[in-house]
Amino acid sequence: MPRRPGLLVLLAAIILLECAMLAAATVYLVIELLTARPDSYASAIAILILTALAAVWLAVMGVHTLRGRSWIRGGAVVWQVLQIAVGIGSFQGGLFARPDLGWWLIVPAAVVLVLLFTPSVIAATRRSEEG
Repeated sequence: MPRRPGLLVLLAAIILLECAMLAAATVYLVIELLTARPDSYASAIAILILTALAAVWLAVMGVHTLRGRSWIRGGAVVWQVLQIAVGIGSFQGGLFARPDLGWWLIVPAAVVLVLLFTPSVIAATRRSEEG
């Protein structure tokens, strides 16, 4: 069994940590839905479902990163760009601005984007010519 590059393992660990945070957010949203009255049940359920789906998607990407699948690069780039966009939005908003959350979203996303384009990660996730 070939040894995995350290940067690939670091990449998978960060993606799986993002997954864990989204799973925690999903649990929080379920508790909030059960204990508080939302302004719109449809919106609350939609956000809950999207958060759960994103957590599952990140879990799949994290596992397949360790397996060296080539398709994870595109999915990871898309997720990190979306995460950066939400992070930038966290700096704005006057009364509801949360720069602390913005940094917690932007920094890991930037690290993942850098890791995705390192030569060892590209080589480890390159599609093989056979099969």
